[in-house]
Amino acid sequence: MEQDVQTATLEEQVNPADEQEADVIEEVDNEPVDESVDVQVFGARIEAALMATDRPVPGSRLGEIASMDGKKVNGRTVAKAVAALNEVYESTGRSFRVEQVAGGWQIVTLADFAEVAAGVNRTRAATRLSPAALETLAIIAYKQPVLKADIEAIRGVACGEVIRSLLERRLVKIVGRAEELGRPMLYGTTKSFLEVFGMSGLKDLPDVAAFKQKA
Repeated sequence: MEQDVQTATLEEQVNPADEQEADVIEEVDNEPVDESVDVQVFGARIEAALMATDRPVPGSRLGEIASMDGKKVNGRTVAKAVAALNEVYESTGRSFRVEQVAGGWQIVTLADFAEVAAGVNRTRAATRLSPAALETLAIIAYKQPVLKADIEAIRGVACGEVIRSLLERRLVKIVGRAEELGRPMLYGTTKSFLEVFGMSGLKDLPDVAAFKQKA
């Protein structure tokens, strides 16, 4: 099954350029929820900020952007406001939620409406991943850090061009070199990979054991 790789132009105010990769959920600070913040009003401001970008925004950044009266709001208060937003979305039957993705908060479409969202993006055929690319990406995701030789041993075919394509799409990156003859490169996934597949971290990858049981 082909996957649409979505490209994005960041609004600098909402999500400033940052090339640092993050494969874990952003840690929520230890400060208590600020009860003086009007969660309904603050939540609406968070909603406006997230609608202005299609990339995840860290909670700390949302606390600055959506703050009222110049007062920075801490991460726990942001999380509380997001939870309140999601309650409203669920109670009114909305097709989306605010979820943690790749170390930040992002508005995402529910799986039940995936077909509708896909229909909007069908014109992006040129950016779709081929079955070979998806297979290679899956191997890298589960085996990382992994050598090209190991990927090719699993797939049984040469993967140089496919890996190059994944690097160009910023779904894969070079994470180091192996301590062996020739110091071959090791590959791993990127923050963009998490964003495209809607995961907060690598722990969200499907359980391989569950696939084996179904097989």
